[in-house]
Amino acid sequence: MRRQGNGKPDGPSGYNANPMPALESFKRIRFPRTVLTVLAIRLASNPHSQLFRAWIFLCLALALHVTDEASTGFLSVYNPTVMALRKGLPWLPLPVFTFPVWLAGLVLAIVLLFCLSVFVLRGGRWMRPIGYGFAFFMLANGLGHTVGTILGRTVASVRFPRPMPGFYSSPFLLLASVYLLFALRRAR
Repeated sequence: MRRQGNGKPDGPSGYNANPMPALESFKRIRFPRTVLTVLAIRLASNPHSQLFRAWIFLCLALALHVTDEASTGFLSVYNPTVMALRKGLPWLPLPVFTFPVWLAGLVLAIVLLFCLSVFVLRGGRWMRPIGYGFAFFMLANGLGHTVGTILGRTVASVRFPRPMPGFYSSPFLLLASVYLLFALRRAR
């Protein structure tokens, strides 16, 4: 008489009464904890883990911010502002964007920033100036959206209904930027 994977004999007709014998053998295999648990343990033992978490948090905040801007019509404020600034400051190199080009550029930048997180985790010293630049630029971005919402305009000729497009995600940008600056300063 044949035996099932669990050591019990098959039924009288030789039919295996267990509908999932492969699952029984799968349960007996001793796998390490989940991949995320292993990564979390490795991350906790890494001296650059706080800086890495701060970098990832700012990347996620930026992705949320781009989603917020794209869904609330940010270019309807940005492009007229650039045109008005060019009239007074023709040497200022600010581009005017179409939606697909703007969105593709920002998605590419976010993917690149996520890819750079590997070097942050490894403690690459050359990433520190990039981290400071990223944090200060996003801090200015978040403050700009907040001030724009308070004023209801960007320049005198460009007014918009409050809140400014991208305002709802700007607190996340501000918090994540300050966290990255704190982590950069602490990781000396």
